[in-house]
Amino acid sequence: MIDPRTVQRILDAADIYEVVSDFVSLKKRGVNYIGLCPFHSDNTPSFYVSPAKGICKCFACGNGGNPVHFVMQHDNISYTEALRYLAKKYNIEIVEKELTKEEQQAQSDRESMFIMNTYARDYFHNILRNHEEGRSVGMGYFRQRGFREDIIEKFQLGYCTEHRYAFAQEAIQKGYKQEFLLKTGLCYETDDKKLRDRFWGRIIFPIHSISGKIIGFGGRVLSTQTKGITAKYVNSPESEVYHKSDVLYGIYFAKNAIQKANCCYIVEGYTDVISMHQAGIENVVAPSGTAFTFQQIKLIKRFTKNLTLLFDGDAAGIKAAVKSINMLLEEDMNIKICLLPEDEDPDSFARKNSSTEFQEYIQKNEVDFIRFKTRFLEKEAANDPIKRAELIKDLVGSIAVIPEAITRDIYIKECGQLLHIDDRLLVSEVAKQRTANAEQKQKPVHGGTQAEGQKEETITPPFATDNTAVIDAARARKAREFLKYEQQITQAIVRYGEKIMCQMEEEDGSQVPVSVINYISNDLKEDDISFYNPVYQRILEEATAHANDANFISERFFVNHLDPIVSSAAIELATERYQLSKVHSKTQTVLSDEERLFELVPMLMINLKNAIVASELKEIIEQLKNPAIAADENKCSELMNRYKELKDIERIMAKHLGDRVVLR
Repeated sequence: MIDPRTVQRILDAADIYEVVSDFVSLKKRGVNYIGLCPFHSDNTPSFYVSPAKGICKCFACGNGGNPVHFVMQHDNISYTEALRYLAKKYNIEIVEKELTKEEQQAQSDRESMFIMNTYARDYFHNILRNHEEGRSVGMGYFRQRGFREDIIEKFQLGYCTEHRYAFAQEAIQKGYKQEFLLKTGLCYETDDKKLRDRFWGRIIFPIHSISGKIIGFGGRVLSTQTKGITAKYVNSPESEVYHKSDVLYGIYFAKNAIQKANCCYIVEGYTDVISMHQAGIENVVAPSGTAFTFQQIKLIKRFTKNLTLLFDGDAAGIKAAVKSINMLLEEDMNIKICLLPEDEDPDSFARKNSSTEFQEYIQKNEVDFIRFKTRFLEKEAANDPIKRAELIKDLVGSIAVIPEAITRDIYIKECGQLLHIDDRLLVSEVAKQRTANAEQKQKPVHGGTQAEGQKEETITPPFATDNTAVIDAARARKAREFLKYEQQITQAIVRYGEKIMCQMEEEDGSQVPVSVINYISNDLKEDDISFYNPVYQRILEEATAHANDANFISERFFVNHLDPIVSSAAIELATERYQLSKVHSKTQTVLSDEERLFELVPMLMINLKNAIVASELKEIIEQLKNPAIAADENKCSELMNRYKELKDIERIMAKHLGDRVVLR
């Protein structure tokens, strides 16, 4: 681990203009700089760099951040790798936290396994190129598939001879330890303790991590070489460096294309990925010897939320597409499904069509999951009312897992139109299903509260999701209702949190300075108010915890936050799209937000409280319209008293409201 003080030195030294200038041509505009965004196809400059704030942001696609975040996004590397890149740029020596002996051993083993895999990749590739069997069998197969030389080199394809001990013997002779031949799974021990090659008699597909390291291999036996081999494909076993549920084949080669196209194609096999690359379609990946997993979805989500599943047009392809849908929807992905013509797979289709023809076919034939399921499951239902009910139930189950309420509502309407069903019925059924799903998650499993390996529910801004459909809907509504007020207050915390906005007089007559954070925190605590938006609430809590720390600067703290969700929100709040021109600055006297904090912050707090009061008044009126409540004298009296109390509060606040105040 990099020592925290070293991390701070890197953050202090990294100049956002200098870092971005290495990749983007920038022009000065006012106190900022602008240029073409490197994260999407940008024709007019929409990428802004603010040296004063130390951040950058594209106002078209939303990407940006501090120097570390920019390097992470641009090169698609981890936080630590970005820090190392900047440390090298600014000649800062990396000081690492001292590791225990166990940690040092684990780190050493991992590095040894990477070295072992790199040697294996080079060995297999050399056999393919220079060994007689490799050229005739392995290279013969690749040429038969139509793979070009540059594609074979790009994916570092290889071949392992039919001699079952050749690789093991060569590796041992070169000085590589048997321990790591076994740990990586490149070899295994037979019953008589002999070291045997795992991939003998197979063409080899090296599997890369997202940063390009060789973490494993896939091996395919050739049709003419099946004697004595039962499994067509063999993958590296699970190891310290290879977890197949976390890996996507081709992600290293596809990540930049995925980000640029803002879309990812999912296929089933290695050759599908390679053939599509050869056809000029590079934003494509495949699961690595496993069914689609949540970890793989999260990996894609780093680059895009838009997926198109490409499957064979046969029954197996349709079944595979259906199986993946709910998992993707649950992760809030925008998914389309495209089935290829019968007897075609992405590999064969890519070899027969150009990139333009392939993409045109996808655009014409991809459909959302509602239309896909309706089209193919309705064939089975025909005129059978029972099967039709099962179809509707299946669609309801898919809609119910979608976390975002607005997206669910859109799909409910589409489903109602396609199947001619009343939207209200679908809303009710989706709510029931969500409640059932939530209850299932809460059931103890083997003495616990959650099944082993079950995905934890995450909260994504701007709206939170809760454990029941009713609470979920209520929180989503409240979050939307108060979003702009919470956003404005959080914006004040991020931009000016540590600034002194007023002086408070103590009983002894002394003056105590009050910061923006302390004023907001105390004011909210006094009325027992918390934010519905989970990210804004977290910023409030962390700001309050650090408000009295020496040298605490709110904007720098949150913009450089280690949690990308928090830092992204802070960057959004800290960024100003427009500035007052120099002409207007000379002719008009305009106070900045910082100069009027003493009036701005209290007004923001009143705005929020007024919105809360107005919301509760509206709810009381709705409750009084309910015949059951109107007939209950005690309940009705209680509501009326609360209504009068709130109206009095509203009148008091009305005197202070005046014009609404909005942070620029």
